[in-house]
Amino acid sequence: MMKLLAAIFAGTALGIIASRYLFVGSWLSLILWAVAGLALGFWCRKREAMINGTVYGFVLAFIFMISGYSGSASLISRLPFFAILGGVGAVCGLILGFLGSLIREVIQKAGDNSE
Repeated sequence: MMKLLAAIFAGTALGIIASRYLFVGSWLSLILWAVAGLALGFWCRKREAMINGTVYGFVLAFIFMISGYSGSASLISRLPFFAILGGVGAVCGLILGFLGSLIREVIQKAGDNSE
């Protein structure tokens, strides 16, 4: 449960920071997001990493869209579209979480083989 809350917090924080303060309008924020997603997956077991990665990706994309929105139409009218984009973020987060847990397994196996 704590790792899930950490995924939600990380997604929220990085979504707001990237849309308002750091790497605004730059693709460099994707690198930061990917590193955080891999780290989250590295920190969790495989199934947990995939769930937390999915939540992280959705929250990140959804919050990024909300906090960066400055259009003339009401924010409420844009939420369904932002949720769809959040789904794309969820898929990316799932992949990153899985890869992070896979990296952890490879490192652990390499450590076991070297002994």
